[in-house]
Amino acid sequence: MELREPIERLIRNPREFTQKLAFPDPSDIRIYDETLRDGEQMPGVCYTPAQKYEIAKRLADIGVHIISVGFPAASAGDRKTLQMVMEGKRRGELGDVEIVVMCRSNRNDIDVTLATLAEAGIAPSEVTFFIFTSGSDLHLKYKLGKTLLRLEGRDEATWLDQPLEFYRAANIKWHCDALRYARERGVTSVEFGAEDGSRGDADYFIEYFKAGLAAGGTRPAWPDTVGCLTPEATRWYCTRLVQAMPKGLPMVCHFHNDYGLGTINAITAISCGFKVVSVTANGYGERAGNVPLHQLVTALNVLYGIEIPGFKYAKLRELARFMERMSGIPVQQHEPIIGAKVFAHESGIHTHAMLIDRRMYEAVPASLVGGEMNFVFGKHSGIAIVEDALRKHQQRFDQEGIAIDSDLVHRVTDEIKRLREERAESSKSEDTIAAYDRAMEQLSILEDDVVEIAVALAKPQPFSLAT
Repeated sequence: MELREPIERLIRNPREFTQKLAFPDPSDIRIYDETLRDGEQMPGVCYTPAQKYEIAKRLADIGVHIISVGFPAASAGDRKTLQMVMEGKRRGELGDVEIVVMCRSNRNDIDVTLATLAEAGIAPSEVTFFIFTSGSDLHLKYKLGKTLLRLEGRDEATWLDQPLEFYRAANIKWHCDALRYARERGVTSVEFGAEDGSRGDADYFIEYFKAGLAAGGTRPAWPDTVGCLTPEATRWYCTRLVQAMPKGLPMVCHFHNDYGLGTINAITAISCGFKVVSVTANGYGERAGNVPLHQLVTALNVLYGIEIPGFKYAKLRELARFMERMSGIPVQQHEPIIGAKVFAHESGIHTHAMLIDRRMYEAVPASLVGGEMNFVFGKHSGIAIVEDALRKHQQRFDQEGIAIDSDLVHRVTDEIKRLREERAESSKSEDTIAAYDRAMEQLSILEDDVVEIAVALAKPQPFSLAT
């Protein structure tokens, strides 16, 4: 049906309420994907180097600007991934995507990563090194405290007695030494950050960032490691951090989704001047995951009018299905934008309206993200959608000599509802969910498995961990 009035007269445009926010130019916003690093830290997820390379190609193709390929000092697999990705980039298979590797603030991690690059004939200047430490006082004293004491030549027995100021100062000194060391070894792009930023002191982070820049860091990163930020807290922190840094400096926000606020917090950070935003495909990651790529880019586009140049929005659902196969972790069917059923309608009230105009109940344009509206028939179906379905097959009914009249439509509708309730009674949903839970358990190595491994390795006998 063609609407008589312009759509703007019939419904309020959500951008009406967001258009006054000051965002960076869309061409300056960088989508920083951490699927291969933080996404793999989701319990039960493990990718081979070959799988990581295929994921990297998909991410580069859809239009992300930066890809973190992992933690070379942590495993041989991540070292192999780094080499495969860089070789693929040289062949032109990843476009001009920026590659990031992660290192703790110590020379050993940096040396291992440099050696990995050297083995593949890759210069340190071709990769961005993300060198990180911790930032909240909780982490500094109680997680890193003994390490900082050793580095400062202090007795570990004084651990709990040292004031917080000692740990803050020692952390900056230690971190800046690592940044200078990386630069001396030929690294030209150095991202740097500190865990637990959202629970840290803003003034300390400003001091930390300024010291890091002076030591050779090029891009500060500020994380909400435990996902506890609210949009209000995000604006409070991010405004202060951006104002304290050199104008135009690209800064990274890295948020988690423990309260389901990752996307809105990331958008808030961008509106405060952060230009680099961390995401993962399907929102995979530790605990409740990271900022979902699909949510961020689509919300920016539809609700805020920020279209990322060159991003292939229509491939979001295709990417989601690919990542499900790679990870073995399906997303819920009603996951915004990429869920299998988010563009499906069953309710008679909804389906009747959608036949008039899909904007009646379509908040996300299905065509934008590679989706397609469809109807599901069940106990909530109305006669309008049933008749519409029958009319689409008019030729078949004509051949059978059957008239599509009101009586037939009503009888078919009643039978659909009866059949759906009958199927509900014989549903195998509980068995399916139980099988899924078992499959997820088998992806992880649990504590009992660790004990069995230890016992078997300690005894001279063949060992095989049951799967």
